[in-house]
Amino acid sequence: MTRRLLLFIVLLGAHVGAWAHKASDSYLMIDANGAEVVAQWDIALRDIDFAIGLDGDGNGEITWGELRSRQATVAAWALSRLEVQRGGPCPLTLGALQVDTHTDGGYAVLQLAGTCPASSGELRLGYRLLFDLDNLHRGLLRLNLDGTTHTTVLSPTSGEQRFGPEAVSRLAQFRQYLVEGIWHIWIGFDHILFLLALLLPAVLVHADRQWRGVARFGAAWREVLWVVTSFTAAHSITLSLAALQVIALPSRLVESAIALSVMLAAANNLYPVVAHRRWVVAFGFGLIHGFGFASVLTELGLPADALLLSLVGFNLGVEVGQLAIVAGFLPLAYGLRHTAFYRRGIFVWGSLLTLLVAAIWLVERVFDLKLLS
Repeated sequence: MTRRLLLFIVLLGAHVGAWAHKASDSYLMIDANGAEVVAQWDIALRDIDFAIGLDGDGNGEITWGELRSRQATVAAWALSRLEVQRGGPCPLTLGALQVDTHTDGGYAVLQLAGTCPASSGELRLGYRLLFDLDNLHRGLLRLNLDGTTHTTVLSPTSGEQRFGPEAVSRLAQFRQYLVEGIWHIWIGFDHILFLLALLLPAVLVHADRQWRGVARFGAAWREVLWVVTSFTAAHSITLSLAALQVIALPSRLVESAIALSVMLAAANNLYPVVAHRRWVVAFGFGLIHGFGFASVLTELGLPADALLLSLVGFNLGVEVGQLAIVAGFLPLAYGLRHTAFYRRGIFVWGSLLTLLVAAIWLVERVFDLKLLS
């Protein structure tokens, strides 16, 4: 049985290793002034390779020569998945192809331009890059339409959008960033694993060198409240400071520290150093996680005319996403707290698996490696 569990952990760890980097995103910036449209579209090289193939020699590295040799194919593939209309279709053509680096690797930069039939009225956008291959893919859009800035995230359910020349309402901006905050925590697997590692012992009490189930739900709820409140307070501080560009830390350092925090939280479950004041751990590492949450805002951009409102909306969305996880986890964990299945299968083996996955993330992020495909 032990061997089977170990084999399961190794195989699942290999599968989860694919989560070591953030989910697939592209960055689309469009300037539409009258009938003229210019755009810059940053698409991850790994996504292009996944969709149409770029690595000609199969060595796992994509060179500029390999990208340039497939320039026409890349342009045809990308433009077939993007439609801009203003009074009718606005045919876009590729003016230049470049390469840039984002926090998660190399990106092809497509410089596009076109002319629309109309110089006024609403602009329609159709975006479907990678949705047929990866429904977690998102397009981060920043549109300047006749001087009015719109920002949104394009998903399989929101790939078709209409934008008017009038300014977006404050309520719409707040709602948009609220949704983005919820989505960001739900696809932030490292953030989720850190939170779960702290929540796993919430329904247990450590005494006489062993874990036992808590006597009452109130004790577990108070522990969860302390942990979640501390984590929320900490990451809200650094999220705000980073989004407002008061403090900036290198992305590689932040992502490595987040992986380390997951490792330490899981290790603390197996060898309790901090058994009764986990809220201190949640607060300390929550400061680091806040910089990770801010990365999406840095890429998407905050509207200057509603900076505070958008920041509050995003942060509130993160909290809503967190609470949804807690609401699903706590009642189930409390009901199973006295069983060997929870204390050994979920708590011990779950912590071991979390430790393994976080260790893979840490090595990859510190040394800029890709151990697993």
